[in-house]
Amino acid sequence: MLKHCPSAIAQASLAALFLAGCQPGKITHYQVAKPVETAAVREDPSAAIPNPPRPAGGLRWTLPKGWAEGAGDGMRYATLKPPVAGKVEVSVVVLPGVAGGEAANVNRWRGQLGLAAMDEGSLAKGREIVRTKAGPFSVYDFESGGEKKSRMVAALALLDGSTWFLKLLGDAPAVAAARPDFIHILEGLHVAEAN
Repeated sequence: MLKHCPSAIAQASLAALFLAGCQPGKITHYQVAKPVETAAVREDPSAAIPNPPRPAGGLRWTLPKGWAEGAGDGMRYATLKPPVAGKVEVSVVVLPGVAGGEAANVNRWRGQLGLAAMDEGSLAKGREIVRTKAGPFSVYDFESGGEKKSRMVAALALLDGSTWFLKLLGDAPAVAAARPDFIHILEGLHVAEAN
């Protein structure tokens, strides 16, 4: 009966651990792995966060023909939509400071696609540098496994004390179709003059 009920197995295991740990004079501790979230159940964390302060001036871009731009909300500075079939969009996010650093963000993105984390050596090999008028952006391109593949092309840079993220995410074929225009947008990024 227990083999068919994971919660009963968990409860029995916890009871056994509790009883085994109740020995006088002996301290025991255990580490339990955090459950892994899947991209299917993870919600957009930016939805519950109020608008962050915007850096003076900010980044500007020129959209290729057919692209649309929507206003940002929460952590999003803007949302860009390419004119390709399928589920795909570009989120533009700006956060103060280093925002966790490049490795932490890249591995968070990989986790969103169900991919394993990368070490520093793999990170360097997977990084493409795109030169912009605003400064260099680190660009990463990841594709999930499985039958229905998702793909992400994400760029980040620390500019004037804020970290900027541009992330093209969606169905793998749609991202592949939008990628050349996305790179063109990156290449044209520039910092607007502060008012």
